[in-house]
Amino acid sequence: MKKNILPAIRLTIICAIVFVAGYSALVFGAAKLAPGKGNGQTITVNGHKYYTNIGQKFTEDKYFNSRPSAVDYNAAGSAGSNKGPTNPEYLATVKVRVETFLVHNPSVKITEIPSDIVTASGSGLDPDISIQGATIQVARISKVRNLPEEKVMNLIHENIEKPFLGLFGTEKINVLKLNIALDNLK
Repeated sequence: MKKNILPAIRLTIICAIVFVAGYSALVFGAAKLAPGKGNGQTITVNGHKYYTNIGQKFTEDKYFNSRPSAVDYNAAGSAGSNKGPTNPEYLATVKVRVETFLVHNPSVKITEIPSDIVTASGSGLDPDISIQGATIQVARISKVRNLPEEKVMNLIHENIEKPFLGLFGTEKINVLKLNIALDNLK
């Protein structure tokens, strides 16, 4: 037994160095190469710093609505609702979201509402919506801002983010970036 203790201690020290220090250094280095240098992707507008990779709450009719959040857009508590698609409480929440959306967008038919506009993501902090989710809000925004619908549609097309390497994911629109661009329209 004594001859096994020393090699076990050495192996423990080597594993601690490799798996604790080495792995941590590797992840830290990779983060520093990522956009935002590991500090998140930010935009500063009028002196306020916003994270573009975390969903923001937009409820005013003059803005594109974000995807709903199960955690009320609190990044400290990222989580989904953990309720299944047949859960009565979850279905009631989605029904309220659909009804609220239709009140603010009376020209939209219930069958035209994409799921990302009325369901929260797994993290509760998804910053993106689908192109269809943005497009069905154009009439409301055009009316409130007194802009031609074509101008708002062009803004949507200018803000479409393509899939990573053209392969991974779908086309999407970052709601924060789109709303900032909307505010900057002359």
